[in-house]
Amino acid sequence: MSPFDLQRMLIDEFPLSFLLEVGLRATFAFFAVFLFLKSSGRRGIRQLSLFELVVILTLGSAAGDVSFYHDVPLLPVAMVFLTLLLLYRTTVLIMTKSKTFEAWIDGLPVTVISEGQYELKSLEKLNISASELLMELRQQGVEHLGQVRLGLVETDGDISLYFYDEQDLRPGLSVLPVEHRPEFKTAPTSALYCCVNCGFTVHLQEEQGAHCLRCDQDIWSTALSSRRCR
Repeated sequence: MSPFDLQRMLIDEFPLSFLLEVGLRATFAFFAVFLFLKSSGRRGIRQLSLFELVVILTLGSAAGDVSFYHDVPLLPVAMVFLTLLLLYRTTVLIMTKSKTFEAWIDGLPVTVISEGQYELKSLEKLNISASELLMELRQQGVEHLGQVRLGLVETDGDISLYFYDEQDLRPGLSVLPVEHRPEFKTAPTSALYCCVNCGFTVHLQEEQGAHCLRCDQDIWSTALSSRRCR
């Protein structure tokens, strides 16, 4: 083999006419995937569940194989697509009959914020870092956790937020990055502070340090109490 051999890099030992076959195979793969998605009645791409994502990835692998490999015949790949479609439709049918099976396949929404504080067990279960969650909150216009009555991670990965009414807002942990949210072990002034690990709020005296009663951490940040912008 010679390095940088253009013949090998571009088409190898295949004749130029093989490019027409590749075009035909790609067209077959395109219409097969399109018909599968039309027949499955799937939801929008941002609403894909884990189960649907697995199906889509399997489709992509089959479509790629039949498009690029000359020794992959078309009919077996068509059978792969048909089998996937039958499995998908059967699974969806069972999900409509059994809520338990639906929860096992699609999962359930998980509470990550409750009454202005993190649900730590849920965050550990979902393996979501604090920085990821804070970024999602900022993108939805949240300034601090005290604005959020309930936060849910949906089965498609999106975060749904339910806000307090303005008269019910409470002081909460800032969702800004660390460089914009000073953190302390000892309170610089007497004020209301939030545990940066869970959002628990407590009043600390000047030069006072404390362990959080909720999670036993000892890093604090000044609580915010501004109103939510609409």
